[in-house]
Amino acid sequence: MRALIQRVTSGSVVIDGKINGSIGKGLVILLGVTHSDDEKAADFVADKCAELRIFEDENGKMNLSLEDIGGDILLVSQFTLYGSTRKGRRPSFDAAARPEVAKPLYDYVINRLRSRGISVETGIFGAEMQLEIHNDGPVTVMVESP
Repeated sequence: MRALIQRVTSGSVVIDGKINGSIGKGLVILLGVTHSDDEKAADFVADKCAELRIFEDENGKMNLSLEDIGGDILLVSQFTLYGSTRKGRRPSFDAAARPEVAKPLYDYVINRLRSRGISVETGIFGAEMQLEIHNDGPVTVMVESP
């Protein structure tokens, strides 16, 4: 499982011209699922996202987590995180899990984060979406399950 995490001042996802989810200060997380992922991988990624210290403290050091600052998450499914560009000019998405595997794990991550008391807004799995992201820093990191 891969989570591309962006620290943001705000973010929103629009589907069919309507805002489906929006947040203020927090994290926009693009989540990709591969064939071998399971709930253990989802637990690792969800917990890492919640606890990752990428927000600045009073001294300007990245010492605070999303939970420390009371931030929100905008979580969007992103099968293209498993795109391979090794051959040819068109990405191959063979490493991305099929929807019947990926959607339950996407939902599981959402519920895991919410169970920690984090406010989580989402896109709609498999929908065509437009994201507005105000990256703060900019700070962008990748988290991958072992």
